[in-house]
Amino acid sequence: MEHLYVHVPFCPTLCPYCDFHVLRRHPGSVEAYLKRLKEEAWALYERYPAPLKTLYLGGGTPSFLREPELEALFEALPWPLAEGAEVTLEANPGTLSPPRLRLLRELGVNRLSLGVQSFQEGVLRILGRAHGRRGAFRAVEMALEAGFRTSIDLILGLPEQDVEADLQEAAALGVGHVSAYTLQVEPGTLLALSGYSPDPEAEALALERAVMMLGEAGFRRYEVSNFARPGEESRHNQAYWESAFWGGLGPSAVGHYQAQGQAYALRTRQPPLPRWLVGEPPDLEEIDPLEHAKESLMLGLRLAQGVDVGRIEGRTGLSLWPLLAPVVQALLAEGRLEVEGKRIRATNLNTLHPLILELWEALQKGTGPSWEGPATG
Repeated sequence: MEHLYVHVPFCPTLCPYCDFHVLRRHPGSVEAYLKRLKEEAWALYERYPAPLKTLYLGGGTPSFLREPELEALFEALPWPLAEGAEVTLEANPGTLSPPRLRLLRELGVNRLSLGVQSFQEGVLRILGRAHGRRGAFRAVEMALEAGFRTSIDLILGLPEQDVEADLQEAAALGVGHVSAYTLQVEPGTLLALSGYSPDPEAEALALERAVMMLGEAGFRRYEVSNFARPGEESRHNQAYWESAFWGGLGPSAVGHYQAQGQAYALRTRQPPLPRWLVGEPPDLEEIDPLEHAKESLMLGLRLAQGVDVGRIEGRTGLSLWPLLAPVVQALLAEGRLEVEGKRIRATNLNTLHPLILELWEALQKGTGPSWEGPATG
C-alpha cells in the first residue's frame, strides 16, 4: 500500500450540488473524529507500514480545520513518506491565509487542490460557494507564492456561465493543473430537488473548449477531466486510474487492497461518521480477477495514454487479449481506438462510455461456463 486517502468530512458550507459525505462541525465533533482517525490509522499501519508515495487529504474541506486540529490530523498518521512523495490537501479559497499555508508546508503538504469551480459571481451563487471572484484569485495567488504545486477545479457548462472566460482566467493563473468537469446532478442533492437539469449539448461544447483552450496554454489533457503542464499530473489520482492498491481512512472512505485466495482485491467502504465513530467495521467487497480486469479497462481508458491489456493479464493471470482482439480490431477500423502491442487508447475521450461497454461485453461473453480461464505458459 503505497497510496493513502484520508477523508475529512467537515465543511464550512454544504454546497447544493455536493453528494460527498460532508457535514458541519459542532462542539466536540472534530475532536472525536481525530481520536477515532488515529486509532484507525495505527491499525492500518500495522498491516501496511511501507512508506507512502502519495497521501491525499480530501473531504469535505480539510483546510477548514483549525491550526491545532491540522497538526493533530498529521500526527495521527504514522506512515513515513517516500522520497519525493506527493502530499495533496483539498482546500476551499475562503479557508486559506499566509499563516495557514506556512503551517501546511511545515506539516509536509506540497500540493493543493483548490475548489474554485468558477471565477464568475453569478455561477458561484448558483453553486452555493462561500467565496467570490476576488477570493478565488487571492487563494491561488497565496498558494503559488507559498510554493505549493497548485491545482484548481472548474465546473463547466453551467447556466449563465461564460465558459471561455473561466478557461482563459484559469490558464493565465500560473497553476500547473486544472480539473475541468461537468456537473453531475446526483439524486437527493439540493440542486436536484430544485429541478436543475444539465444541458448535455452545452456540456459537450464546454469540454471541447477546455481541450482546445487549455491545450493552447500548455496544458495536456492526460485524463478525461484533468489537464496538466508537464510534470504536474496528480500522481495520487493516477494510482486510482491505473488500478493500484490504496488505503482509505475516515468516514465513507474507500480502500482498495490486495486479497488472498480466489479474490484479486478487496474493496472497503467505511460507514458514515456516526457509525464510524463507534467503530463499526467497513463494508467489504471481494473483487475477482475478471471484475478487476473490467475495472482496469474502464479506468485506464480514461487516460490519454490508454491501458495496457498485457499488464492486466500479468496481474490477474487471465488470458484477455484473445477475447478482446476481435472487438479491438473492429474499433480500430472505425477509428475509435489506437492500438500499440496490447496497449489500447481511445481516440476521443469524450465518447468513452459506449466503447467501454463493447469491450466489457466481449469479456463477459468469453468468460461463460466453457471458458478455460487463466492464461498458461
